[in-house]
Amino acid sequence: MNCELVFDVRVELGEGPLWDDRRQRLLFVDIMRGHIHEFDPVARADRIINVGRPVGAVALTEKGDWIAAAADGFYRVDPASGKVALLVAIEANLPDNRMNDGYVDARGRFWAGTMGMAGRREKGTLYRLDPDGKVRRMLGPVSISNGLDWSPDNRIFYYTDLALGRVDQFDFEVASGTIKNRRPFVEFPTEIGYPDGLIVDAEGFVWVALWEGGSLHRYAPDGRLDVIVPVPASQTTKCAFGGPDMRDLYVTTAWIGLDAAARAEQPHAGSLFRIRPGVRGKNINRFAG
Repeated sequence: MNCELVFDVRVELGEGPLWDDRRQRLLFVDIMRGHIHEFDPVARADRIINVGRPVGAVALTEKGDWIAAAADGFYRVDPASGKVALLVAIEANLPDNRMNDGYVDARGRFWAGTMGMAGRREKGTLYRLDPDGKVRRMLGPVSISNGLDWSPDNRIFYYTDLALGRVDQFDFEVASGTIKNRRPFVEFPTEIGYPDGLIVDAEGFVWVALWEGGSLHRYAPDGRLDVIVPVPASQTTKCAFGGPDMRDLYVTTAWIGLDAAARAEQPHAGSLFRIRPGVRGKNINRFAG
């Protein structure tokens, strides 16, 4: 399976790819620089909106703007003007924490979690931002709240705490938005890397990006490893389906923390890659508030 270099952007900490099906653009973030990139794969044009603080994830909304999980809260972002406004603060009493990965569920609720900086473990929490603007604490403590998505039938919630080295699954009740019965889905020995972002395809298989593993792994719903796709950047962070037919799989990467020798060996670390895996992604969920 060919992994094509589609945009040689070389961001520091690329994450959170998300396909805007209305505008046919790919959004992704450069976390510590606080940048949201809006990439047009046809024109090969990129636009950057500076959020002004570390941004872990971005979500589309029904009204057409964006919600960013950034630093200390959820922010509304106007993609036309670039204006950023705080919607609700998160963990204002924990200045050494920041928001990280997030995703929207089938009822338009935006789930995103926090993490402690400088290796501080069990300082983070997974939150749910509801359309009415209320925030609910869903899981904690966690160390590095990361990849999350749902099975196509919305019965299973998949979640990664990178520091644990595994992807877990929960029973999910879509109407109430509740999770229960946590159990391991796949465990990763440290020698192959750490599970970072994840996404579930239309067939219910789970794609996991391996930080320090330079690859994507696809797992069947029963946890069986289906395929490994090498990525030419050791710090592979997350993938997202997109394109007109939702069959392009975009992959973000990072160069943060690599020494000079490693960066020379991985000249495209931090760039955006694309795969045609032969399966399609699920429909895009938008924040309903």
